Amino acid sequence: CVVNVAQCESTHPYTIHAVCHLPSTAWLTFAPVADQTAQYLRVSLNLVNWLSLVYIVVAVFFSLITTWVLDTLGLRFSLIMGSWLNMLGAILRVIGMLSCIPERAIFPMVMGGQTLCAFAQPFFIFAPTKLAALWFPDHQRATANMMASMANTVGLLLANIFSPMILSYTNTLFMLLLIYAIPATIACFLATVGIRERVPPTPPSASMVTSSSEPFLQGVKLLLTNKAYVFLLVCFGSGIGVFTCFSTLLEQILCVKGYTNDFAGLCGAVAIVFGVLGAFLLGLYVDKTKKFTEVTKINMCLTSLGCSVFAVVSQLSEQKFIIGAVCAWFGFFGYSVYPIAMELGVECSYPVGEATSSGLIFVSGQIQAALYLLLLQALAKPMAESPLSVCATGTDANLSWTVPVLVMAGLCTLGTCCFVGFFHTDYRRLRAEATASPNRVTNQSTGGDTWANSTDA
Repeated sequence: CVVNVAQCESTHPYTIHAVCHLPSTAWLTFAPVADQTAQYLRVSLNLVNWLSLVYIVVAVFFSLITTWVLDTLGLRFSLIMGSWLNMLGAILRVIGMLSCIPERAIFPMVMGGQTLCAFAQPFFIFAPTKLAALWFPDHQRATANMMASMANTVGLLLANIFSPMILSYTNTLFMLLLIYAIPATIACFLATVGIRERVPPTPPSASMVTSSSEPFLQGVKLLLTNKAYVFLLVCFGSGIGVFTCFSTLLEQILCVKGYTNDFAGLCGAVAIVFGVLGAFLLGLYVDKTKKFTEVTKINMCLTSLGCSVFAVVSQLSEQKFIIGAVCAWFGFFGYSVYPIAMELGVECSYPVGEATSSGLIFVSGQIQAALYLLLLQALAKPMAESPLSVCATGTDANLSWTVPVLVMAGLCTLGTCCFVGFFHTDYRRLRAEATASPNRVTNQSTGGDTWANSTDA
């Protein structure tokens, strides 16, 4: 994440950056090595998938509380709380793998630690729009949101790269979890001692001066009666669900066709690297042009194309270059549009709180991800013969994913078509800033103490 250091020297930018990417690292710790994890924990592949699915379940039930905390108690409190939950969960996962723990208690303890980490995730996922609105002027918000959101994506990148690598070198799940617990502990310390200010001394934009966010429940009601926002909520939420399925099931889809865990992790990493690159370019472009809607629609169309191609090439063997290229395409247009869509949600729902508008979209994505994962796993049928399979769990992992990946592509395309055809909106926050009284902005901006003291966030 990024903080405007010129406005607040006491909040170190690297402190928040270190905190933001950790929950996603914990989330995908096991997905790139799902078959090996099943062996180490002595459980089925479906139970291993629940180590990722628990994030979705927690997000569905806990996210509304998180949005209230962010919009009411503020960004500083939320980030510190999230960092503590993430550290405790990471430590509990390590304890669960100690040799003195009975075998029957290993998986429940690892799942308990994973659940604590899952409670931490919404605090960081919902923070970027709040961070961008509180600390940055309108011509920097999209870029700031991009950098904060992509910090979470960096966590996915690290998990895809390091989980297969660490497990192949150490051959022990304990060492993998211990290594991930070390940065979680360091980040918790940095967040606790380093994040000191709730808001900058002066408001960065007119919307921060003139806005009085709606009360939480009233804001939720306004969002659910806002036609444009509802289309964004459902359609982009579907896209989040598809990407969650892609990240969670990638290794299982590819290992049946003879691709190793290292290659699957590399494909996930390539998608994320290109996603970060695309997000950087899009953030700069949107900050200059304010074309939120156009960029979101074009990227969703190109993402659907990539998802459809992936559904075909993922069922082919010995096509590493093509699969890698498709994953790069998928990431460049899919991952990169996330921060832009979150800013679009704020623009079409202003003056509802930023955490509330982005939080509901994330909740929608998690609900749809849970439904999609259950559907896709139900559609994956055992294969009579799988001579190419390198899945470590043998027959438990030798499933045919042909139908599930086609269904996933269809869901992605359906959401995109609905969004392109029916989403239209006015940019309410930009309009409010354009019509704000210059005198009022100037007077409030020079009264730094009054601004800081009167802002909950």
